Amino acid sequence: MNVKPPDANTASDDATRLTGTSFAVLTLIELLGPSTPYDLKQALERSIANFWMVPHTTFYAEPTRLVKGGFLSEQQESGGRRRKVYSLTDAGRSALEAWRSSPELTPPQLREEGVLKIFAGADPIPVFRARCDWHRAKLAELEGYLEALTGADPAWEGARASLQVGVAYNRMLLEAMERFLESQAATGSP
Repeated sequence: MNVKPPDANTASDDATRLTGTSFAVLTLIELLGPSTPYDLKQALERSIANFWMVPHTTFYAEPTRLVKGGFLSEQQESGGRRRKVYSLTDAGRSALEAWRSSPELTPPQLREEGVLKIFAGADPIPVFRARCDWHRAKLAELEGYLEALTGADPAWEGARASLQVGVAYNRMLLEAMERFLESQAATGSP
């Protein structure tokens, strides 16, 4: 099998390049066990998508790519809906362990369309009001997920920690936007 060493980050003609999306898929399968694409999509939406956005088309294509690279195995049900079920291979487990053990990280990104609109000249007041509503709803959602993991299997400790970061991140953005709106109200801006 032609697979790229787990710690490599460059693509080559005969190797499968592992990306953040690759590691998202590998991690979900590690946590869930053998999984269908639907299982993975549902788990992604309730967890990783809260801090690592993956387009659905990319996410659905990733397991097949990882099978070709030897990081996942694939079985198709013989009857019924004939769903594909993906499982980690030894190479997939090794790649995931090497990645999560590595101290290397790419720089964080803020991809906030509202901020881009404001930069482009949009009125910040309605943008921030809408975002405050969104962040309040997201906080309630994440806090619900966090509560559901209370007392869960220790294998989910990483999910708990990432949810705590997500709650703090959304709370921080909400508070910053609320402060901005309060300062505008204090100066008489609409």
